[in-house]
Amino acid sequence: MPKLNPFYVALPYNDCLNYKTHCPHAKRVIPWWLQRADKRPGKSACKGRWLQIVYGKKVCYAQWEDCGPFTTDDWPYVFGNQRPKNTANKAAGLDVSPAVRDYLGMPSMAKVHWRFIDFSNIPKGPWSQYGGNNPFLNKDLDPTLRARQAHLKYLRKLRDEAYARKKDWR
Repeated sequence: MPKLNPFYVALPYNDCLNYKTHCPHAKRVIPWWLQRADKRPGKSACKGRWLQIVYGKKVCYAQWEDCGPFTTDDWPYVFGNQRPKNTANKAAGLDVSPAVRDYLGMPSMAKVHWRFIDFSNIPKGPWSQYGGNNPFLNKDLDPTLRARQAHLKYLRKLRDEAYARKKDWR
């Protein structure tokens, strides 16, 4: 039984300079920067993010767990609409794990379509069955769970404040 989700990818971007510092442009280029679960300096906003990968008529879902191929600063490709700056291996812009490759039935260096996808929109499949880093199995890792809990806490506070004001008017 794998300890980590075997459905993973590598994209050519790393948002951390080291274990205690983010790249200066990370907050400007990562669309979910303000919604990231762990806001501590040096904690990646990208690691664990989910992608939808399409090859032919098959669709697979995988977590972003690594950087590459060949470069780690290609944010215009990862978050924009540029071609990969990497020129090796037919200008590869995405590395997929063996599990993703085998599930999709794709040969080496095949072209795929990919996009980021919110965890709440991912259907169950083989990508939901393995790994301690998988929010399907470890609910504490569900990025939307924390946001929903924070929103509920905020709504309860508003409710309680409104009730206190109403009580004072009597």
